[in-house]
Amino acid sequence: MRRLRNRSYHAVADINIANLVDVVLVLLIVFMISAPLLQSGIEIDLPETRAAVLDEEATGVVITLDAKGGIYVNDVWTRLENFESTLQEEMQKKSTFSVYLRGDSTVAYGAAIELIGRMKEMGIDAIGLVTGHEEKDSGRRSGK
Repeated sequence: MRRLRNRSYHAVADINIANLVDVVLVLLIVFMISAPLLQSGIEIDLPETRAAVLDEEATGVVITLDAKGGIYVNDVWTRLENFESTLQEEMQKKSTFSVYLRGDSTVAYGAAIELIGRMKEMGIDAIGLVTGHEEKDSGRRSGK
């Protein structure tokens, strides 16, 4: 007759991290793709130019003029009457003297100039105009 052995079972203490690594890599890819889309919550159609692109690390207060004439200071809507006080508060919060003006390509020239004039009256000299980057088309001739 065969003798049965006493078998003892014990728990395996190793952790299988292959699934964890897969999930982390997928999340990393999702965040890398979605991060540039989260730059600003206000949708505008920036005018395009071949000029140098602004440094992404630049800090300052961003003022946005949308197609309907809305004014946003750091993505917060404000009235024209309250523009100076709102801008001053945001500049103090960020402790900066730089302002970047983003405007939809359909915004009237006078609306942008009015905001720039108000900022100049406040003593703000560092005003940057934000544009989209126009890709060079090598097949196009300048004479056409």
